[in-house]
Amino acid sequence: MTYRPTSIDVAAMAGLSQATVSRVLNGSALVSARARHRVMEAARQLNYKVDVHASKLRSKKAHGLEVIVVKDIGNEYGLINPFFVPMIAEIVRYAGQKGYEVTVSFQDEVGAGMPYRCTGKPAAATIFLAPKDFEAYSRINHGDDHWVVWGRQFADLRTSCVVSDNEKGARDAVRHLIGQGRKRIAYLGKFTGEQWEFAERHLGYCQALHDAGLSLDERLQVDCVLSMDGGAAAVQHLLDAGMAFDAIFAATDVLGIGAMRALTAHGLKIPDDVATIGFDDLWICNTVTPRLSTVRQNTIAAAHVLVDSAEALLEGDTPAITKIPTELVVRDSSDRQRSSKPA
Repeated sequence: MTYRPTSIDVAAMAGLSQATVSRVLNGSALVSARARHRVMEAARQLNYKVDVHASKLRSKKAHGLEVIVVKDIGNEYGLINPFFVPMIAEIVRYAGQKGYEVTVSFQDEVGAGMPYRCTGKPAAATIFLAPKDFEAYSRINHGDDHWVVWGRQFADLRTSCVVSDNEKGARDAVRHLIGQGRKRIAYLGKFTGEQWEFAERHLGYCQALHDAGLSLDERLQVDCVLSMDGGAAAVQHLLDAGMAFDAIFAATDVLGIGAMRALTAHGLKIPDDVATIGFDDLWICNTVTPRLSTVRQNTIAAAHVLVDSAEALLEGDTPAITKIPTELVVRDSSDRQRSSKPA
């Protein structure tokens, strides 16, 4: 492979700092004629060519990245879904390491008012963390911008998408429950395509049951509000309906924790009577009793891919879909052997 000289090589040959070389190559007037001559002569001898592509990318970095987080109407957590907290923190850290300034913008859900952008200067690219509202925001706020969307895979690929492997994650969770001898497994969550990631998790639930030769009972599938109270209400609904079930796959950890609260209130033992597993791996999973089994979404890897995807768009790459693997995390709430061991 032929070595391509860099501005560091030019600086070393010229006996000047890289900052001085950069100023010369960028045409700055704040450089002496002598220093300019030394830099240009070193560049000539090394056959150094200015990377115009990189120069354009650096100018894009001056505009920074914007992260848009949309608040759900009625969200019991206030401004932000707790799942996004570590992801946003890592986006800011990783993008900053790459030289980007990051603005985080909290917006109202479409339907609560007119969507808006609140950054003080235009962003080079936008990372969007509310997939069901993306079309409305992109129409109102510069539809030709560089967009990277978390959590949804668009058939019409005009933006880069980063998603967890929701279907496989759900399939792994339900297969784990089946492997524990469970046959009447309830689903708590959403089913519709409006919230794409939940539709995928429901599909994984159905596929795991089908693969195991277990019947799919619609009465065990509860479309519920995505909150702890929603999880508790879903369990209450199943109990009031007289439905027999020995396991719960909750489409979020928050639903799973709410479900466990209701099961305990009714004197049911977890996991002996009802094994329970969630999805996300929020920090709270390790603080509840029993500790909640779950499917981990890798928020650190997701943050890196979101930033790298935004940078790729700025470099002129075509939009792409990236699927991030999930990981089954088995804890006390779904495994009798673990739950029987002393803490």
